[in-house]
Formats: sequence, structure tokens, C-alpha cells
Amino acid sequence: VQLQASGGGLVQPGGSLRLSCRASGFTFGRYDMNWVRQAPGKGPERVSGVNTSGHTYYADSVRGRFTISRDNAKNTLYLQMNSLKPEDTAVYRCTADTTGHSYWGQGTLVTVSS
Repeated sequence: VQLQASGGGLVQPGGSLRLSCRASGFTFGRYDMNWVRQAPGKGPERVSGVNTSGHTYYADSVRGRFTISRDNAKNTLYLQMNSLKPEDTAVYRCTADTTGHSYWGQGTLVTVSS
């Protein structure tokens, strides 16, 4: 099983990034998918999720700025991040969840700074 996140980097406040998470080794379409971030010195925070039916979740801190989507044909999860703020700086990881177990991928670092 692999969850490979990419798309992070350094961006100025107000800028945009698009994260991708390519999944392999399991049936992607049968799992609820999430983006979880962890900022330096803080605990993990679930930022956004999309379930197998396409229903989405957003944390209050990102609602209206971030958009999650999934492409089951490509086994890929996305997170479009707009109007980025310094407080969005974190390592972003994708997770795949189903009843009884979860998979976690390696993260991609997002740094929002001028």
C-alpha cells in the first residue's frame, strides 16, 4: 500500500497550491479519503475529507479556501488550496479510511511565508 503526496512547496501569503495524493495497493474507490496536516509543535488536524459517496468535509479554518476532490479512475486525491495563510504552514498527509483500518501516506511540506 502506498499513498504518495506531492505538490507542496513555498508560497507567499494569498497564493495557491494544489496537492495530489496518488494511491496504490488497495481499492481506492472503496475508501474514505482525508487530508490531515500537522504544523510545527502542534498536533494533527483533519483539514478535509471526501467519502466514497463524494460527500465532503472541511475544517472551519479552511472552509471556503480549500477544495477537496478525488478521481477514482486515477486513484488520486487532490486538495486545491487558495488564499493561503502563514497558519496553513504544515506537513500535509493523505489518509485512506475504511471500517477497521486506515492507511497513512508520507507528507508533503507546505510553507506559506513572504
